[in-house]
Amino acid sequence: MGDGEKVSTGQSLKKCCAFHWRGKASILIPLLTLPILIYGFSKNSSEFKCMYLVINMALFWITECIPLYLTSVFPVIFLPLFGILSSEVVCSFYFTDTLVMFLGGLIIALAIEYSNLHQRIALGTILLVGCSPRRLHFGLVMVTCFISLWISNSAATAMMCPIVKAVLNEMEGQNIFAVYMTQEEEPVEEGEKPHPSMISLAFYFGISYASTIGGCGTLIGTGTNLTFKGLYETRFPNSKEKVDFPIFMAYSIPIVVIVNVILLFLSLQMTHMGLFRKNSKIGQEVKKGTENQGVVKTVVTQRYKELGPWTCHEIQVAIMFTLMVVLLFTRKPGFMTGWGDFLNAKAIGSSAPVFLPLAILFALPTQYTFWKYCCGSAPFTGRTMDACISWVYIHKHTPWGLCFLLGGGFAIAEGSKASGMAKMLGDSLSFVSSLPTFLVVGLTLIVSLFCTAFASNVAICNILIPIFCEMALAIKVHPLLLTLPSMLAISMAYHLPVSTPPNAIVCGYASIKTKYLAVAGILPTIWALVCLWLNAMTWGLLIYPGCKEFPSWAKEE
Repeated sequence: MGDGEKVSTGQSLKKCCAFHWRGKASILIPLLTLPILIYGFSKNSSEFKCMYLVINMALFWITECIPLYLTSVFPVIFLPLFGILSSEVVCSFYFTDTLVMFLGGLIIALAIEYSNLHQRIALGTILLVGCSPRRLHFGLVMVTCFISLWISNSAATAMMCPIVKAVLNEMEGQNIFAVYMTQEEEPVEEGEKPHPSMISLAFYFGISYASTIGGCGTLIGTGTNLTFKGLYETRFPNSKEKVDFPIFMAYSIPIVVIVNVILLFLSLQMTHMGLFRKNSKIGQEVKKGTENQGVVKTVVTQRYKELGPWTCHEIQVAIMFTLMVVLLFTRKPGFMTGWGDFLNAKAIGSSAPVFLPLAILFALPTQYTFWKYCCGSAPFTGRTMDACISWVYIHKHTPWGLCFLLGGGFAIAEGSKASGMAKMLGDSLSFVSSLPTFLVVGLTLIVSLFCTAFASNVAICNILIPIFCEMALAIKVHPLLLTLPSMLAISMAYHLPVSTPPNAIVCGYASIKTKYLAVAGILPTIWALVCLWLNAMTWGLLIYPGCKEFPSWAKEE
């Protein structure tokens, strides 16, 4: 605009709001919700004081007007100031056994990446499954799902993206199918990257959604699982139904993971790869790819050969990873006496079996060439042997802020319980007690799936799970029956890049428009709802038979 040119009031307000809106929001949000705090102090009500804190944390988490991790330390400041919990109690929630287990799982995942073992697993599985477009898609989806059982879903997605890109580029190079849409299909502005074709979208969405589903299979698969474990065990320390590693896997893997990921594969095949539409343009391209699958196999085989034979580094990491899984499984499996029962003079949590293999990795060298020197061979070079995991690498790549995010959730959940706020909200939802139990479970699943689309999964878990816990007590339903399926639903966000890290990674990596992600997520979301609902009311009741009725220990809570 030229000098002296007038700006309309509407434009002026728009520019004012757009400029540094996060700073303005961080001031306006506490001011707009201030009446809740004033009412709490006037009535000396701990419930409303805590509600003021929870609402502000929820709004700060959703808008991200300040970093998520900074919002997560609000309980350290305000729970003691409001007279709800002491500082010592609040701070103890920022380094619990569950949180340490989560941190150890992240570092083990980094050790797998550091040794390059993850690429060997991925490429080897693809060669095993086959290299036609449909088989290749199936293999990539399944291997991503498996890997994300053990490492973070964001790491699994980031690892698979370059593999997908290399395969797709080779397909295009052999004139099998186009990797990008044409200008007629999706106009591209000057300077804008071309948009992936429908088949390419199927591959990228497949690894993104599969990593999210796989993360639901084990306690260390995603931060939401361990957040739930901490919240549930903090609220119900006397619960006889424990959320332990093997029991959790038995609950979630058969239907929530295996059935769900197969339905995901079929959905993307139908919507993006012409399944049951052989005469369509996409169906013809996929058929052509099947006829030329040898080309793709050559590419994948070449990439696998470039990795060379198994290194000593990879073997040792694989052994330590296997040791960690075995120790987690056998600590207290529930169906037999575990090693934790023999050594349990003091309670042994899940953090010990995670950190023991991790400590050993720091002691083991990546190679053993120094034995040549010990055996009198050629003079030893004298260089330092690298360990199987580097602290510098860990320090650089570990998302330390997640510890604050999880700890803040545990602290605010305990504050909600101590203040009576969670009970007050749970009692307010007691009107659903007139509904059949399966409808109540379905209602909580729908609420969870909706809320998780707009904010961090862990943040939503910290907000909803304490409320569902108190709601279960109010309507006399086993707390695990409402909260465990809801927690898994909170992880299954398929529609927006902000919903979960895998979505953001594939959209950024392949320049995918949000509209394609939003549409592609419709069928997977429906399957997620069906699988979670079915699992909770059938298989879940076999794994946790105590959930069939309101437990006696809950009556004392």
